[in-house]
Amino acid sequence: MRTLTKRRTSPGIKVLLTTDTVGDVFAYTAELSAALEAEGVEVVVATMGPRLRREQRALLPARVHESGYRLEWMEDSWVDVAAAGRWLQILEEEEQPDVVHLCSYAHGALPLTAPKVVVAHSSILAWWRAVHGSDAPPECGHYREQMAAGLDGADAVVAPTMAMLEELESDHQLRPGIAHVIHNGSTTPAIASDVGKSALVLGAERVWDAAKNLATLDAAAARLAWPVTVAGDLGPMGKVRFAESTGALGPSALAELRRSASIFAAPTAYEPSGLGILAAARERCALVLGYIPSLRELWSDAAIFVQPGDDRALHEVLETLIDDSNLRGELAERAQRRAGELSIQRTARAYMGLYERLVAERAAT
Repeated sequence: MRTLTKRRTSPGIKVLLTTDTVGDVFAYTAELSAALEAEGVEVVVATMGPRLRREQRALLPARVHESGYRLEWMEDSWVDVAAAGRWLQILEEEEQPDVVHLCSYAHGALPLTAPKVVVAHSSILAWWRAVHGSDAPPECGHYREQMAAGLDGADAVVAPTMAMLEELESDHQLRPGIAHVIHNGSTTPAIASDVGKSALVLGAERVWDAAKNLATLDAAAARLAWPVTVAGDLGPMGKVRFAESTGALGPSALAELRRSASIFAAPTAYEPSGLGILAAARERCALVLGYIPSLRELWSDAAIFVQPGDDRALHEVLETLIDDSNLRGELAERAQRRAGELSIQRTARAYMGLYERLVAERAAT
């Protein structure tokens, strides 16, 4: 049995925020942590997944606990997931946070003292439906069980879009009043004109992830007047045919590419929120996106949509934007304006309101 120790009594809130070091979840953690700290929240980060690179570490708060545990969506990960759970219990005893903010499902079931916020960044079950058009196979049964246990154990569940929340609810019955939608946010748009933009179409995702559909962008790149650059881990795919590939890039190199690109293409079949898209919109890229509920929810009047997998339609849309600078500029302005509405300050304040409510409810009991 765990010994309950006295919690902090300072007027501020201390949050233990778990993250992984791969893709959008890390970007989410870096921006949210900075915004929370600016609002007076003390943030301690616990990382899982590959070890932090120096550039990544510089983006995180002063207090970081680093591990190399495999993530729950990786193959053969469950021994590591259980070990990571034991590690988080030790960290909670050491750090005494007021709230534990989890970016994984399984750890929502941990017997922690502080209220637990589970953030649903993605789901293998929803990913499988989007990519294969059917329910996930029996091999995903343990993931399903761990996900259900974590959602049941959470004090609050956050989804970045209503579309993602609906995906969760299709797989698991959430307790009444537990679910919240908090849109992901970004920093203030960096540029207010098209100065510095070049004749470039950019796609930036994991090329090996079938849901991202970058193979569709690669096919659409054939015979385009502008070059298409794909920035992301090629994985088993190995290479692209018609686009240019940079491989995986660090945050600063990727940001530089976004600043120079005029068009950002993400013909994805599954995307719960799309922080890469938000970053491209912030940098005044015209957006061409997959026609899926989550992206229509966020970008309905600020992007052109194509059916995922339709490389001919994508090619035609890209040709149109390349040929029509006025349309391209108008679309880029709309995207940047929408990115400004999805501010990281707004996101941080929504989380702060949730933290404060949970802390007050826990104190009352």
